[in-house]
Amino acid sequence: MIGFCRTVGVFGVAAGVTRAVYEGLRRRRDERWERTNHAGRTVDLYAGPAVALGAALGALPAGAPGRGAAVLAGLAGGVCGAYDDVKGDHRRGFRAHLGALRGGEVTSGAVKLFGVGAAGLVAGALLKERPVDKVLAGVVIAGTAHFVNLVDVRPGRAALTVLALGAPGLLRGPLAAAPMGAAAAVVADDLGERTMLGDAGAHALGAALGTAIAAANGRVGLAVHAAGLVAAAVYGDTARDHPCE
Repeated sequence: MIGFCRTVGVFGVAAGVTRAVYEGLRRRRDERWERTNHAGRTVDLYAGPAVALGAALGALPAGAPGRGAAVLAGLAGGVCGAYDDVKGDHRRGFRAHLGALRGGEVTSGAVKLFGVGAAGLVAGALLKERPVDKVLAGVVIAGTAHFVNLVDVRPGRAALTVLALGAPGLLRGPLAAAPMGAAAAVVADDLGERTMLGDAGAHALGAALGTAIAAANGRVGLAVHAAGLVAAAVYGDTARDHPCE
């Protein structure tokens, strides 16, 4: 019963903070945080910073293990993603940004790639004791952040992905409830095409969810998740070069 109450509390804090921050940002309209979506509608990006703060603060009552790692990973994902939201250009995919880096240009995507990766490794080191497990956990955290961003191509898809992937984790601890609560708070607005998560929201939710996954798994589970996430990243990067339409 204590575990259930804590999980509900984590979900509620994350959802409440997210909603409060989102509504507060909406009252301070800023054109830098507006975009045209796939259907040509103007939507705001305020859900991004809102879910980043909601997921981070929501993780605080989750307790150990993993609270500090989740806060670090979620906030880092949100900050790096927000930088790309504001400063980003048309380039997409690892190879495009790494190619620019080889040419001496540091793109916003490269900042996001290395920033989220470094935060994932630090968070993984906070979660696990053995060096191999630390690295695997870091890959899972950063990889999940990238995966959630990868599926964020239509309204509500990233938020619904977080809710679906996080649900099984609720049986193993309250940590997954933080990104789920944050996602639940804005999913209706996302589906209604009033807002979008952007890179800030997708990376924050993904990093927080990845921390919950990493905290709940041993070496074999970490290795399986890491392999799947790396494969998804490679496929996603290749698909950008060979679109089906």
